[in-house]
Amino acid sequence: MLSYQVESSFDLEEMLTLYKASGINRPTEDKSRMATLLSSANLLLTARQNGQLVGLARCMTDKAWVVYICDLLVDKSLQQQGIGKELLRQVQVVTGPQVQQLLHSAESAMSYYPKVGYQLCHNAFVVKRES
Repeated sequence: MLSYQVESSFDLEEMLTLYKASGINRPTEDKSRMATLLSSANLLLTARQNGQLVGLARCMTDKAWVVYICDLLVDKSLQQQGIGKELLRQVQVVTGPQVQQLLHSAESAMSYYPKVGYQLCHNAFVVKRES
């Protein structure tokens, strides 16, 4: 049984386990940085299967104009079953249709987002991180 919910707190080890199981590229060996990464988000939406964390949408939002989806991840063993799509839908349910959703995609996921209703954006800029 899958359930989706907004989390007000998190267990770092549980989150690290999911990050590793998803295959997403994040500095999981740096626990302090990951703790900051997670605690600084003001919207964490999770997918749980029988209580076990299997998916996450880590977001930052002003709750009125924009929500930035920092991470969308699902355990590799459960990918392509609609969990990521439902997490994205839940972001809109929580923030409302008046809030624009933005995200920065990994190259490997570029073909996924148009399939779930996202449009490619050509008016963004970046200053890359050093590490």
